[in-house]
Amino acid sequence: MQNKPVSAAIAAKNTALLTSLPFDDSQDFEDADRGFIAALEPGVVYDADGRVVWDNDSYAFLQGDAPTSVNPSLWRQSQLVARQGLYEVVEGIYQVRGLDLSNITFVEGDTGVIVIDPLISTETAAAALGLYRAHRGDREVRAVIYTHSHVDHFGGVFGVASPEDAASGKVEIIAPEGFLEHAVSENVYAGKAMGRRSGYMYGAALARGPRGQVGAGLGQTTSSGQLGLIVPTRDIRTTGETHTVDGVEIEFQMAPGTEAPSEMHFYFPKFRALCMAENATHNLHNLLTLRGALVRDPHAWSAYLTEAIAIFGDRADVAFASHHWPTWTGQRVVEFLGIQRDLYAYLHDQTLRLLNQGYQGAEIAEIIQLPPALEKAWSTRGYYGSISHNVKAIYQRYMGWFDANPARLWPHPPAEQAQRYVAAMGGIDRVVELARTAFDEGDLRWAATLLDHAIFTDENHATARELYADTLEQLGYGAENGTWRNFFLSGATELRDGNFGTPTSTGAPAILAQLTPEQLLDAIAISVDGPRAWDLDLSINVTFTDLDQNYRVTLRNGVLVYRKADAEPNAGAVVSMTKLRLLALMGGDHDSPGIETTGDASQLASLLSVLETGDTAFNIVTP
Repeated sequence: MQNKPVSAAIAAKNTALLTSLPFDDSQDFEDADRGFIAALEPGVVYDADGRVVWDNDSYAFLQGDAPTSVNPSLWRQSQLVARQGLYEVVEGIYQVRGLDLSNITFVEGDTGVIVIDPLISTETAAAALGLYRAHRGDREVRAVIYTHSHVDHFGGVFGVASPEDAASGKVEIIAPEGFLEHAVSENVYAGKAMGRRSGYMYGAALARGPRGQVGAGLGQTTSSGQLGLIVPTRDIRTTGETHTVDGVEIEFQMAPGTEAPSEMHFYFPKFRALCMAENATHNLHNLLTLRGALVRDPHAWSAYLTEAIAIFGDRADVAFASHHWPTWTGQRVVEFLGIQRDLYAYLHDQTLRLLNQGYQGAEIAEIIQLPPALEKAWSTRGYYGSISHNVKAIYQRYMGWFDANPARLWPHPPAEQAQRYVAAMGGIDRVVELARTAFDEGDLRWAATLLDHAIFTDENHATARELYADTLEQLGYGAENGTWRNFFLSGATELRDGNFGTPTSTGAPAILAQLTPEQLLDAIAISVDGPRAWDLDLSINVTFTDLDQNYRVTLRNGVLVYRKADAEPNAGAVVSMTKLRLLALMGGDHDSPGIETTGDASQLASLLSVLETGDTAFNIVTP
């Protein structure tokens, strides 16, 4: 894709921000550089086949003042996040930053090291551990702590430990209660859709550069190496729970239902250091991530931050997190946590106040204003989550998608609606003409709306397609939010160059292997093509030979139902296999040995015939 120059309107808007935000405040740069020891040189990580899975050097262009094609606030954030290397948090605690979307932290114990959040990929985690050992000695890993259940905080565990290490007790794997369930299920039920949308969110198909991808706010992007998972050997269940790991005392605070459904904070008394997982980072986080997920609870989020301040605030000399850079000194730690707490509480409370006055989510997003103290703080800026989409998420959490206007209860789907709008406005050429006027006047939001209708009426209309790509590109150039920029530019890319599919895969055998039988059967149930299965009446006993468990499975009316129970004597078929063999069967391996069937073998064949895999290249910006 050939990116076009920034428009005069967006250039002027970006330039104006230089006088409205406190760009002379250098505290974040001082904190981001504090404790620097060494960088990985070059900052590129490869897999065993020589494929690049991480390239932080591709962000070397993030130097000097922001070009007019990038919002200067986002440029500043990207400069901070792109810093790469090993850093000392305090003596005995070290972080490697800039080798993945997230940070990896090393806490030195009596005989080895405790690893916190081993990144996304085996390769990046191994590179980070190698960098740490090069400067701190070849210390053995004694424990791994997962702060929460998102893949950028556990997926690289094979780079620092092995399942055999955990099974033998050599390495302890510590996680909050509920971690395993949420870690393995989050990207299974809606995994294909989330993966496709993640390509947009992280700008995976975009070239790096001032007219391309500059970062995602929370981190630069995601690595693309091997994913793994080692089952926790210790679950943390209660706030106040303390454990000593390799001579290091750790005090835990549970924080479920915040940034992740299973999450925790913890404090190291020996180091007077507080780990805030992903609940206090140097930006506004997502309440509804643009890749898709359940809406997070800002009320609980703010309450757990209040509790963290009360429990740890007068004891912490530093707060660090799984993204971004630490905050030092007790007063600044409490101030930082308080600002983060107030941010989520304010958005929650004011959205509820306004929705109770009858405003709907899109209206609240336009009128809500942060108080001056929050507005001027860099750590509240919407680099990853935005006020706009977070407010709409809060509305959705409480009220759902319907705003109570009956005209919006039963609208036409996008393509049908688009055709009617375009016809009412005088045809597609007239719509494009109106969009061109809006574009030239700098009303890019209206131009995008008009062109969305035009493309959903005729996706091959060359002028509409070109103008729509230009419009999305300019919206990207002006976005302060890294993921908004990536979405806009990814849409422009697909309009110009075609569908790029899902550039990075979230599937991993080591993670899928941890699915419970119930989760596996759920995954089968949501793969049933209902209309094709309407006339099927199947009854199958599924016995997992490795678990000595049986499930009665039926398929009627296009619905697969199961329950754990003794074998049904009148079942149409009995199928025996291991859980891993069922995984392979779901992946399309129908021929390998390991499946024993008695009774009516056609029942299993009939079930398999109506299963439908998700589409990793469904259209987003076109119908």
